Amino acid sequence: MLRIGLTGGIGSGKTSVADIFAELGVPVIDTDVIARELTRRDGAALPAIRAIWGESVMRPDGELDRDALRRTIFADRRERQQLEAILHPLIRQQVVNALAATSAPYVVVVIPLLVETGSYRDLLDRVLVVDCTESLQIERVRARSRLSKEEVSAILAAQADRASRLTAADDVITNDSDRRSLRDQVLSLHARYSEIASGTS
Repeated sequence: MLRIGLTGGIGSGKTSVADIFAELGVPVIDTDVIARELTRRDGAALPAIRAIWGESVMRPDGELDRDALRRTIFADRRERQQLEAILHPLIRQQVVNALAATSAPYVVVVIPLLVETGSYRDLLDRVLVVDCTESLQIERVRARSRLSKEEVSAILAAQADRASRLTAADDVITNDSDRRSLRDQVLSLHARYSEIASGTS
């Protein structure tokens, strides 16, 4: 089975690309989805998070206050590393389990911090980067969230830069136009990946 790691900076359009692959019947394993499951009220990672940051990152209903935690970890690199040390081993194990349970010709694994962590490369055959300008990233993130320009910039500063992601890429999708252009690029890669997976390329 061909294993594709899908990555890109915040606001680049990873989710849109993953959704198109899913529409084509390709299995998609999303580490952000796994992370949200691990940090739900009954999630495996929540007790460790609560033990470190306490009630300051908890809501009255017992759920994680994701906005409060985000502000905390992006304000301090050491705090962010603590959270990663909790989440990454748990996420990776679930990715391994999901890959083992998949029998499709190829699978897409969405890993926003693929370049930053480097910890998934041994599980992947190719890296697909969704790329756009930083100004477009900021514009998209602000349009979909309540984050300030400064908060978005802090998140971008904590991620790999554009050049580093492109250097790590085997394949690139440029997401600076419309949905049709994005879909056409995904369709082209779908054909390519299907050929590689079948051994005809």
